[in-house]
Amino acid sequence: MRFPRIVRFDAAERQAFPTMAEPGEWAISGAFVFSVREPGMLIGKDLAAFRSGFLGVGSFGWASRVEVAEITDAEYRRVVETLAQHLLEHFDAPDLAAASAFAEEECSFAQGLCDRAVGTLLAVERSFGAQGIAERFRIVERESAPMSR
Repeated sequence: MRFPRIVRFDAAERQAFPTMAEPGEWAISGAFVFSVREPGMLIGKDLAAFRSGFLGVGSFGWASRVEVAEITDAEYRRVVETLAQHLLEHFDAPDLAAASAFAEEECSFAQGLCDRAVGTLLAVERSFGAQGIAERFRIVERESAPMSR
């Protein structure tokens, strides 16, 4: 099975987001983090995370790029469980069952982004629209994207 994994372009990216994800950690879109925020409330690094960040599941920091990678079933289950626990502790999920169901949806969506070759780099562009948060994912050419893992 394939799943997004954080990559970092360069050290300058460390300054872009409020908290940085670590290279190699599994990632999800993370748009839900902003679902209760008004567009005008986002400034600076929070705005950067909203516009172009993937959420690392581990550090719960942000990165601007992910790569398609192979994930084992056991690793996938750990990602879902880690996210569910985070939702309980930081996002007022009503109980573990609800948090787990939402975490499963988020991880399934992230997995759906990975119907490409292993190593494919992906970026996200996010905006607020009439229907809520709109996301557009695109492939990034590897030749123009130096990175660290």
